[in-house]
Amino acid sequence: MSRAEVESLGISMGEVIAAVEEGFRAKGEGLVELPPKPGVHPRRDSFIHAMPAYVGGSVDAAGIKWVFGYPENPQRGLPYIGGLMVLNDADTGMPLAVMDCTWITAVRTGAASAVAARHLFGEGKEADVAILGLGVQGRSHLLALSEVLRVRRFLLYDVSERRAADFVEEMSPRARGAELVICRTFGEATREADVVVSATPILERPNRFVGLNDLKADGFLAISIDYDAAFKEEVPNSVDLFVVDDREQYLWTQRRGPYFRGYPDRVELDMGEVCARGSSDLASRGRRMALLMGIASHDVVTARLIYRRAVELGVGTLLPL
Repeated sequence: MSRAEVESLGISMGEVIAAVEEGFRAKGEGLVELPPKPGVHPRRDSFIHAMPAYVGGSVDAAGIKWVFGYPENPQRGLPYIGGLMVLNDADTGMPLAVMDCTWITAVRTGAASAVAARHLFGEGKEADVAILGLGVQGRSHLLALSEVLRVRRFLLYDVSERRAADFVEEMSPRARGAELVICRTFGEATREADVVVSATPILERPNRFVGLNDLKADGFLAISIDYDAAFKEEVPNSVDLFVVDDREQYLWTQRRGPYFRGYPDRVELDMGEVCARGSSDLASRGRRMALLMGIASHDVVTARLIYRRAVELGVGTLLPL
C-alpha cells in the first residue's frame, strides 16, 4: 500500500488513539516483545532505525518498521520522516502487508501523546496547549490532543513565521473551536500552557532551550517527542513525575549515547505500566513530564488497523511472494 492508499482508508485519530492505548496496556501486562531499536546514522542528525515488535493478547500481530529521519529532507522536497512498515501473521510469520509508514508514524506519535495526556493530565479537562515545532507532528498533536482534552488555546511557536502562518490557516478549521495563537518566542507559548509538546527535530547535540522557568509555575505536563532536543536537563530531573513510553528502550538508548545526557537514569513508571495499572492519582502531581521516544508496538497496532480496513475495502495491490 502506498501512502495515498493508506491515507484513503479514512481511519480516524480516535481509532488510532484507541489502538495505541490497547498496545500500551498489552505492554504493561507483559504481552509485548519490544527490543530496543537498532539503527544506523549515515549523516549527522540523521537516522535509519529498525523497529520490530510483537503485540500479543487480542492484537496478536508482529511487524517491523524501517524508518528514516533526515532533518534536511524538507529542503529537498522530501519528508523528514518516512520509510516502510511490514506486518506479519503471528501464527505463520508470513508477511501480510508492506505499506508506507509516513502516515503511521505521524498519527501514532500524536496518538501516544494523547494517551499520555489522558492519564497524566486528565480526560476531558480544559487546557491551554503549547506546541513547539509546527511541522507534521505539530499538526498531528493538534488533532490528537483535541480528542482527549478541551483545549481553550493552542499556543504555537516555530522558528519559521511562514510555517506558523501556514499552520494556522490549515489547522484552524480542525481545532474544534480552540483559539490558535502564534507566539513570537517559545517562552510566550510555554509559560501560560498547561500542556507543552516539543516537536522539534531530533539532534545528536541539541541546544536545549526550555527550562523550568519557561514552564507554568503552578504545574504542567511536558511531552517530549523529540528525544532531548528541547527540554533542559533540569526539567526531567525536577518534575514530580517522569514517565517514558518504554523504560528499557530509554535506558538502553541513554547508555549508548549520544542522547539523554544529564537526564534521569531511573524511571518511576513507563506508559505500559500507567495504562495497565490505572492512573487515578498521576494527574494530581504538579509537574509531570512524559518522554515519548516512539515504540514499535504503536506501529504494529496501527498497521493492523490499516491492514484490516484495507482488506475490508479492497485497497492495495496484491503481490506474489
